[in-house]
Amino acid sequence: MHQVLPGPLHDYLAALLPERDATLAEMEAVAKEHSIPIIGPLVGRLLHQLARMSGATRVFEMGSAIGYSTIWLARAVGDGGKVYYTDGSASNAEKARDYLRRAGVADRVEVLVGDALDLLARTEGTFDLIFNDVDKHDYPKVFSLALPRIRRGGLLVTDNVLWSGQVVSPSTDAWTQAIQEYNRLSYASSEVWTTIIPLRDGVAVSVKLH
Repeated sequence: MHQVLPGPLHDYLAALLPERDATLAEMEAVAKEHSIPIIGPLVGRLLHQLARMSGATRVFEMGSAIGYSTIWLARAVGDGGKVYYTDGSASNAEKARDYLRRAGVADRVEVLVGDALDLLARTEGTFDLIFNDVDKHDYPKVFSLALPRIRRGGLLVTDNVLWSGQVVSPSTDAWTQAIQEYNRLSYASSEVWTTIIPLRDGVAVSVKLH
């Protein structure tokens, strides 16, 4: 698991968390056992809170894996809200469908399988929140593609933007370079106001200004 906080501080925050329900707890255990990338409960609560604070009812998720973050978002949008799940793996999507059903939010989620960037381009309308957790080399592309699709006052939220601290130094690694470029773009743009929260592996929160 990537994390940028010192271990004792991360453990302190984790110990404050209330226990998750049986479905989320099982997903956390499965993800740990099989090295499946999920955002974990610290970022899950943040994502849920951001969606609630912004009044999000229409959410597009880019890179959903087994649907862990999808459940946090789907519970935030409430009855009548909609979350678009995306993942390139049909196997992940099948697992996610089962977890979404067991979590009681399947009716709020549309499961899409394929490249998240292509799926966003093919899905009509604007969104209150877009959550970006795709392969890191696509992060700069996501910024330019997602921004026009977010309503004014809506949020673009991106995970792993501190990349275990690797972003602080020049790098020849393509994924690290792409994250560094995403961070530069998100702070330089006059269309959004961005803050990076150093929680877990770093979460960038950008609010659309106009």
